[in-house]
Order: sequence, then C-alpha cells, then structure tokens
Amino acid sequence: QVQLVESGGGLVPAGGSLRLSCGAPSRILNVVAKGWYRQVPGKQRELVARITGTGFMYYSNSVKGRFTISKDNAKDTVDLQMNSLKHEDTAVYFCNWVIGGPLTTELWGQGTQVTASS
Repeated sequence: QVQLVESGGGLVPAGGSLRLSCGAPSRILNVVAKGWYRQVPGKQRELVARITGTGFMYYSNSVKGRFTISKDNAKDTVDLQMNSLKHEDTAVYFCNWVIGGPLTTELWGQGTQVTASS
C-alpha cells in the first residue's frame, strides 16, 4: 500500500509556528478527504484537521483558530499551518488520505514529530 510522505515537523518554543506538508510518491485517484491526526504515547490517535474534496474543513476544538489546513490540487499535497503552538500540541503528527470507492480505504504517512517546548 502507498505510504504518504510528510515533512516539516520539529522543535519550536511555545507560541511558535510550524508547517507540515504531505504528499504521495505518485498520483492518487478518488481522494475524498485529506487530513492530519496526532498521537501522544499512551493515547489514541486523534483527528486534528481534515479537508474534503469540495473544500469543507473540520478542526478539532483544541486547534480551532490556531491551525489551518490547505490543499494544493495541482501538486496533490495537503499542508497544516500550525500557529501559536502550545506544549500540549506536542505529538507525532500523521497525514491521512481517505480514498473513496466500493470500499473506503485510508493511506497514512510515517509520522513526524512536533514538539512545542514550554
């Protein structure tokens, strides 16, 4: 199965900004939604933001107003701009694409560490 490729994680002081980017090694058809999840040790992976093919955007309450998701259809990428980072945003962030069809499938990235130091 295709693995998405993420970039842009790192270490910043609280209040700082990072931008994550995600793409695929080859063109993927029938992508109905692209999003970002995050996970900290011992907790379930949680959905942070998602954008559908029609442009509808979802944000978790914890990031609303601080994070912005965007997609570039020409480049077939999805970005997550993270501003005003808080220590509690520290996690491994995973890119996720939902593929439509008779059976819905999902593609994942390998994860990228984001650390906002307090």
